Amino acid sequence: MLGVVTASDRVVPPLDIAVLRQRAQALLPPAVWDYIETGAGAETSLDEAENAWHRWRFRPHVLRDVRTVDTSTTLYGDRLALPVVVAPTASHGLYHPDGERASVAGAGASGAAFCVSTRTSRTFEDVAAAATGPWWMQVYVTAARDITEAMVGRCVDAGASALVLTGDTPYVSRRARAEHAAALVDAAADDNLGRHLTGRDISALAADPGITTEQIRWLHELSGLPVLVKGVLRGDDATACLDAGAEGIVVSNHGARQLDRVVPTASALPEVVAAVGGRAPVLVDGGLRNAYDVLVALALGADAVLLGRPAIYALACGGADGVRDLLTALQDDLAHLMGLAGAPDLAALDPSYVVASG
Repeated sequence: MLGVVTASDRVVPPLDIAVLRQRAQALLPPAVWDYIETGAGAETSLDEAENAWHRWRFRPHVLRDVRTVDTSTTLYGDRLALPVVVAPTASHGLYHPDGERASVAGAGASGAAFCVSTRTSRTFEDVAAAATGPWWMQVYVTAARDITEAMVGRCVDAGASALVLTGDTPYVSRRARAEHAAALVDAAADDNLGRHLTGRDISALAADPGITTEQIRWLHELSGLPVLVKGVLRGDDATACLDAGAEGIVVSNHGARQLDRVVPTASALPEVVAAVGGRAPVLVDGGLRNAYDVLVALALGADAVLLGRPAIYALACGGADGVRDLLTALQDDLAHLMGLAGAPDLAALDPSYVVASG
């Protein structure tokens, strides 16, 4: 059964992201590595992201029947084997020749979902053709609205099942380590986006700093798809987005790549979950590196998590198979930890399973 793991099912080694990261760094050119690894400003938020999950301690239940553990969930009508979405990150062709085609195939093979970036290095149609599971589109609303309309229309026609509106990027941040890689990213995305310029300057593709919650309903009416808002770190913003028609909230600080010294997502999550109050799914990304982190996020009220950099490491090391193996190992580890915590399924998890330390 999808997502169900028994005590005797362990067939993959435990996940070691640190080793995967080292292998990816050895394979990738320095400029490309700096692009994916860099954070904004002095990288204070980047340094804090992982440790913010480490401050939580588990309060496991005992004497619970955990002969089988079910990690599956349903998001927007799609059944997933594990509560994971591969996060939207730009230009996967920088990391592997198959680019996003490999990423979406690997995600589907593991039973996870995939979110394609507006800045994809493969066309939306190519991504859809390689998909074996659900996939979403991440949206930057451009100053030239017709460009956004055209890209969203292509994704709807290709079979996307949700839109993820990025709300935390009114301006592109300053990242010193990534400046020399910017041209690589732009070049990789040209094939997919350039067709919409029709003689206009590339600045027409820039995100519009004037967007508001009004664009949530506009995107839904344009596509007929559920719209999630990504980049939310405050409860009042989450409420405003839902009131404007959002059907999901993604707690995210953009991988610590936008505003430095921003609150870690592990700290923001409880406030957002409380504000949403079950009205819509809440997802979270940022600094999640293993099943311990994922279990904390789920206990704090997240319905699913997004993985960005770890999926890139896996893609660089093994293409579609690498992404599949990463997510399969993560599911296995998560099921094991849920069993140890006395949680037979995701519905059993709640904030009583964790307590803040220090």
